Amino acid sequence: MPDAQNSAAAPALPRFAVLVLSLAAFASGVSLRLTDPLLPLFSREFGVSLGSAAATITAFSVAYGLSQLFFGPVGDRFGKYRVIAWACVACALTASLCGLAQGFTLLVGARLVAGATAAAIIPLSMAWIGDVVPYDQRQPVLARFLIGQILGLSTGVFVGGFAADHLSWRTPFFGIALFFVAISLALFAIDRRLPATARLMQRGEGHALRRMVGEFAQVLARPWARIVLASVFLEGAFLYGAFAFIATHLHTHFGLALGSAGAILMVFGFGGLLFALASATLVRLLGEVGLTLYGGILLAGSLLAVGLAPVWWWALPGCFGAGMGFYMLHNTLQINATQMAPERRGAAVSAFASCFFLGQSVGVAAFGAVVADIGTGMVITVGACGVLAVALSFSRLRARRLAAA
Repeated sequence: MPDAQNSAAAPALPRFAVLVLSLAAFASGVSLRLTDPLLPLFSREFGVSLGSAAATITAFSVAYGLSQLFFGPVGDRFGKYRVIAWACVACALTASLCGLAQGFTLLVGARLVAGATAAAIIPLSMAWIGDVVPYDQRQPVLARFLIGQILGLSTGVFVGGFAADHLSWRTPFFGIALFFVAISLALFAIDRRLPATARLMQRGEGHALRRMVGEFAQVLARPWARIVLASVFLEGAFLYGAFAFIATHLHTHFGLALGSAGAILMVFGFGGLLFALASATLVRLLGEVGLTLYGGILLAGSLLAVGLAPVWWWALPGCFGAGMGFYMLHNTLQINATQMAPERRGAAVSAFASCFFLGQSVGVAAFGAVVADIGTGMVITVGACGVLAVALSFSRLRARRLAAA
């Protein structure tokens, strides 16, 4: 929906429409990060290297990223809210497959399909918010929506670590499957009550595949869109290539139990939560340029504190600062993604999410290939330097674009 339309009058939405989307994002975040602290356990139980065990993360991220190319146009065609509801049903099934997997190869395969089904939730939720919330009000609303994802990412690493120490690694997969079932029921109920303007469906003409390719071509034809997509790809590669090995770093270097390491990683989410709660004030004080600049500096410095820490407790303020800095940077990239092609917002935001998660998969695979040789501390350090370069570059380009406007 063009912004001229949604800025005129926001539709009256059911009271909990955004909240339930946030809960779906929570479940998606748990699914994504659940296996991070389980890597040493997978390595021992299945007799694979640490780098090979990281395939459980890479498979999810690759499928998640590639599936964006499908779900963006599908959401535009059939209604974003409804597609999210059906995706939660599929997520319940694929999470159960992960819990039932017999053998490492089957587990990786199950994570692959789990990533594909989870792909619709967060990007289509962002695109739907972009459809119904005017641009000048959108960044705080997106930040509040992302509280679910933030807490989900933190809960995922905590639950994974707790399961590694006290439960079967299969247990949390069945738990998240039940949660997805409950969320899907709530989404279907709210979808039936949405006003017509919030259930927008674009019929389109011609062959579906050709139309889908055309929509992404329209997005990629815009120079600023290419800058945003390249930035989020590199952000995902450097940040999550390092983040995936933080729990292992705390476990192997300081002898922390995996449950304790997962609990420390939860602090990353608390930093993100602080940003979400203070987002309106920070946006007003710093603007997009300041958020990316200072967010990148904070994120890089915090990761360096974790990777180079002489004692384990440095990871507590390090993870908190990393969470705060990441969401300052990433939320600004997200707000640009919702506006880089307003008439094809579903495709644009899906392309954004696709690049972010393909970047994650590349980063985890690349860092996993060298972690045995250079160590987890150096992997985290390289990630810190990479995200700093991305933040400085995007901040400079955004300032130049605003000055030219």
